[in-house]
Amino acid sequence: MKLFDTHTHLNVSQFQGKEREYLQKAKEAGVEYLAVVGFDRPTIDQSLALSHDCENIISVVGCHPTETIYYDQAFEDDLHAWLELDRVKMLGEIGLDYHWDTSPKDIQIKFFRRQIAIAKEHNLPITIHNREATEDCYRILKEEGVPEAGGIMHSFGEGPEEAKRFLDLGMHLSFSGVLTFKKTDQVRQAALITPLDKLLIETDAPYLAPVPMRGKQNEPAFVKYVAEQLAQLKKLSVDQIAQITSENAFALFKWRPKEEN
Repeated sequence: MKLFDTHTHLNVSQFQGKEREYLQKAKEAGVEYLAVVGFDRPTIDQSLALSHDCENIISVVGCHPTETIYYDQAFEDDLHAWLELDRVKMLGEIGLDYHWDTSPKDIQIKFFRRQIAIAKEHNLPITIHNREATEDCYRILKEEGVPEAGGIMHSFGEGPEEAKRFLDLGMHLSFSGVLTFKKTDQVRQAALITPLDKLLIETDAPYLAPVPMRGKQNEPAFVKYVAEQLAQLKKLSVDQIAQITSENAFALFKWRPKEEN
């Protein structure tokens, strides 16, 4: 079994100095591949360092919606340079977050649109953060057009109707520990209607630890619990889910580690 955690933040302070320890725990749990997402300058720098040092880690870089108040020309210039690096395979996480008020909505929308355009310039997929902003997220993705390279609705947390709308735009849906929570039956219904070739799994560590680890700090090793829940829903083995979701990730990221070639 070789699982791919397609959205993790091994680059944040909660893991600092212990990255190797968490990578070893992940490997022991069958988690072989990680996409480490940088969302501001410090986390982007750390994501790039991790992907440079570890063959089975790739970087995703972008400006998180809550950080868009700091988006300026210097950041955009650096973003273009980062996206040309060999280990960077996706732009994100970008999108909208109407829960926190750190960046005004108009600023979030402006730089959501801008980063979609930049992803297209670099022929890279995007990964979308959507919190309490579904209608605007959908409208902007529809108006701007999903990049030809594709995209992910990260940590998908809504029901089958919303799932179908984003799938119809050409997006992949990535399921996190939210899939395992007691009161998220609508998310499980969304997973049920998601085609196998559009499925991905993630942790969003250190956040959203899945059952039975809920309440603890999440970590990449725990993506196995998401895979187990998805396997149960889809009436497949965990090995099958691992293979399907990892192959989907390899195709989307246009990347395959050397031992998989």
